[in-house]
Amino acid sequence: MSAGQIPGPIYRDTRDLTPFGAGQVRTPVREIAEGVGGLIHGVLGGRDAALISVDGSVPRLKLLPGKAAKAVYDAIFNSTDPNRLIAVGREYPGWAGLCYVMAGLLAHKQGGHLRAVELLQRGLSIRNDDEANQFAASYLTRVVTRVEVAERIEVPVLFSEESVFLALSQSLRETGQTEAALEALTMLPPSLPTALARCALAYTLGRDQEVVVWTEGLLNADDLSAALLLVRGRSLRRLGAHEHAQRALREVLRRRKTSMALRNDAITDRALLVLDNGRKSLNPRDWRRRRAELETFEVIRKDVEARRLWEQEWKKLEGD
Repeated sequence: MSAGQIPGPIYRDTRDLTPFGAGQVRTPVREIAEGVGGLIHGVLGGRDAALISVDGSVPRLKLLPGKAAKAVYDAIFNSTDPNRLIAVGREYPGWAGLCYVMAGLLAHKQGGHLRAVELLQRGLSIRNDDEANQFAASYLTRVVTRVEVAERIEVPVLFSEESVFLALSQSLRETGQTEAALEALTMLPPSLPTALARCALAYTLGRDQEVVVWTEGLLNADDLSAALLLVRGRSLRRLGAHEHAQRALREVLRRRKTSMALRNDAITDRALLVLDNGRKSLNPRDWRRRRAELETFEVIRKDVEARRLWEQEWKKLEGD
């Protein structure tokens, strides 16, 4: 199924549990705070920031594991080098798919998006042994990948189908492969983070009608839905549906706890709508008529000024 064949909203997730944490709107202040916090955490003996992120503590390896399991465990949790995972995957071919995927997630975290694309795509194309799948179910459930699903919007995602494909999509987007980035998300279950990622990409590609259909009926329940409403409003504005765009932006501003950055974006977009409405009302015929009115007013003003100067000169002559 291609990205344009979804008939309705794509944000309604009916699962009781999802792998997503709360989305965050990145701001310069937040980035500085996180940088300082990470530095302090490292000084106090925390995990290296370049290692795979884990929610809580790293799970302990069971007693007497197999050689492959021990090698993969060390390469995932104790190394910052994706090449080590690649080497382990070559040594144990039945684990190669898992090793390449984890190497891709590590490269994604470190900002190596071009390499992340290569590693994730390769890992997804290789079938794992049952032992490797069991290892993933036992030890990787706490692994967290922070994915930028739209500009400035980050979501932590536990190791899952979503974390892999969202990371792949972001890396494809960062390397300029926007169509492929959108296609990578097509088969994921409905969810707000996935919907935001897909709609942001569709908007970039000019697929505004799809964005409108995918976000129909959306309400502002949190910052992710507010960001998605902003994308909806922009697509509606580009389609010329200014009244519906205004409704979407009003919904962003309705919830007081919405991120200030998103509220500011909504206010800016409302101002742009006002400007668009102003330009629309000044069609060529109206403009020509108003220009003629201005020219007539200018002629009258000059006549009045000339008459005032003539009267002043006449009074001077009478005085003489």
